[in-house]
Amino acid sequence: MAPKDPEILKLQEELKDIIKKCQEDQAKQQDATLAEKCADMGDIPKIRLTTKKMLKGHINKVNSVHYSGDSRHAVTGSLDGKLIIWDTWTGNKVQIIPLRSSWVMSCTFAPSGNFVACGGMDNMCTVYDLNNRDSTGVAKMVRELLGYEGFLSSCRFIDDKTLITGSGDMKLCVWDMEVGKKVKEVFPAHCGDVVSISLSPDNSYFVTGSVDRTCKLWDFKEMECKQTFFGHEADVNSVCFHPSGQAFATGSEDKTARLFDIRADQQLALFTPPNKTSGFTSCGLSISGRYLLCGSDDHSVHVWDAMKNVHNGCLSGHENRITSLSVSSNGMAVATCSWDQNVRVWG
Repeated sequence: MAPKDPEILKLQEELKDIIKKCQEDQAKQQDATLAEKCADMGDIPKIRLTTKKMLKGHINKVNSVHYSGDSRHAVTGSLDGKLIIWDTWTGNKVQIIPLRSSWVMSCTFAPSGNFVACGGMDNMCTVYDLNNRDSTGVAKMVRELLGYEGFLSSCRFIDDKTLITGSGDMKLCVWDMEVGKKVKEVFPAHCGDVVSISLSPDNSYFVTGSVDRTCKLWDFKEMECKQTFFGHEADVNSVCFHPSGQAFATGSEDKTARLFDIRADQQLALFTPPNKTSGFTSCGLSISGRYLLCGSDDHSVHVWDAMKNVHNGCLSGHENRITSLSVSSNGMAVATCSWDQNVRVWG
């Protein structure tokens, strides 16, 4: 590799100093930790989730899972080139959608349950209408959203008419589904791949995680970055808004999960697994916000009491790296998928 320009190195050092100063100023404003303030709260029960359904059908690594708004159906995307729509209550497949490209990295269900979208190394986002079928009986492809110079890493529906995407070319895009056109674009949204998006409960804000080690809070209407959060020392693989809309959780390659408070503009809690060797690929919060769940490359889902910062246990069963995790809207179940080709529904 060619040596870096001395001017760039100087600017990088300057930036590190600015970030360090900001963190020191934040620390001065923090009169207590979250765990200290919550020390007198009662302990929560040890998590006892078990695998209620094992969803078998994919024949390659499963990279993404996402619940529909009805808390019953879920979509999974796999490197076998298929999207599968599952009835998680019965364990049955509702629809199988063959994809043009097998390199799917992300998939999402519209809250209404009418549409699913996916994308990956094909550098596009493809949308399917589950209520309309083509001549072969497969869900009809209604949109191919082009315009990326990198892989599609994350996508989320606001509603049936609006979709947000993040990609490896550092872009954030908002799409109008009715006309299939990009209505807003932010570039560069981060200084690296945008790998995760999470919407606030009222859909007015969203938070993004990136390989540049930062998280950013965005105003959806203005598509402006309102806050940037530092702290992670490696890729931020997953972000998840707190049900209160006032905080969000993260899972990172640096083997930590964290809780950031938007009002305090800083980190509230740092969560490390007991073995301290597990990188986190995905994260989710219970409907109360008390349980934090993080899927890991050690094949387990680690669980913490998010208020008291106590490790609460692990969900074990997968036989390979857990790639994605989705908590149902009603808070009654968690779906996880893995490189072991299986999807598990925990309840």
